[in-house]
Amino acid sequence: MNRLNHSPTTLITRKYMYLRWMVRKDDLGIDFGLWEKIKPAQLLIPQDIHVGRVARKLGLLKRKQSDWEATIELTENLKKFDPLDPVKYDFALFGLGVVDKFANE
Repeated sequence: MNRLNHSPTTLITRKYMYLRWMVRKDDLGIDFGLWEKIKPAQLLIPQDIHVGRVARKLGLLKRKQSDWEATIELTENLKKFDPLDPVKYDFALFGLGVVDKFANE
């Protein structure tokens, strides 16, 4: 039984997550901020099923597919809240997405 989903979308999401950890720096130790040549404003949001579902529900994402265009659309909409660090909203969107009550309302 294969426990890991190796779809292209999942692999890209993992790469974006890794970039987030290495580029962003926070006081909680979640994001390490070791790579200083890349700015947080250059990152794209790691979009999984949870992030996409919540983003659609909040009106941040109109595209139904979770693909490259959806990642760009969501990142651009999050830049309206913080153009220097749009990816910082990833954890909040993900957290809301895993709470079944919110996601299924």
